[in-house]
Amino acid sequence: SSAIATSAGGMDRILGGIWVYLAGSPLLWLTVTLAVYLAGQWLFRRSGGRALFNPVALAITLLVLLLLLTGTPYASYFSGAQFIHFLLGPATVALAIPLYLHWERVRRLFLPIVVGLVSGSLTAILSAIGIAWLLGGSPQTLLSMAPKSVTTPVAMGITEKIGGLPSLTAVMVILTGVVGAIAAPALLEWLRVRDDAVKGFAIGVAAHGIGTARAFQISTLAGAFSGLAIGLNALLTTLLAPLIVRLLHLSP
Repeated sequence: SSAIATSAGGMDRILGGIWVYLAGSPLLWLTVTLAVYLAGQWLFRRSGGRALFNPVALAITLLVLLLLLTGTPYASYFSGAQFIHFLLGPATVALAIPLYLHWERVRRLFLPIVVGLVSGSLTAILSAIGIAWLLGGSPQTLLSMAPKSVTTPVAMGITEKIGGLPSLTAVMVILTGVVGAIAAPALLEWLRVRDDAVKGFAIGVAAHGIGTARAFQISTLAGAFSGLAIGLNALLTTLLAPLIVRLLHLSP
């Protein structure tokens, strides 16, 4: 038994040494990030496309569990994941390609797009502030919630400008995107919205980039309009959020 215990202890030391070596390589967490997302995609397809098996939500959950179980600091993880983070810029620009392919449809729907954008942006800001206020949130929490429906870098910039907490905003933006990607397609079906352009634009306004990834799973048309909604909503929210904050007399 002592020999077995000694052997097991030696194996633990070997495995521990291997993990320390791998954890020091930035490529480890890049590989892990890609692997968990592919696993999420596989589960999503196996589930028949059920919204609860959203691959982004599954990937985030698996990554958080892995980081907690291995005691890995976020900074160490990001040293590898930053390569994917860098690709966010080109990926966002690439959204212009399907948008260009459907430009004639965008031109014909100019007025509905403007109306949907303004109403969607106002609803997102006011509902977030209102719900946080009803739940007893502090003024700084209310300010942090205001831009939760736009993409993370823009939302954090808005929050910093109006006096909120950028870190809290980042969490709420991700949560909003995941919930929107899961719930929005089913809700739109329940509301009998059949036009993919309308579906995509609604998802993009409400759930930014994560929602857009889900919209592309519906169709390229939905993805194109969702990508359009991301940019327009980010621009409009940048203008509306500070104005609404001043009108409501909110201050940190």
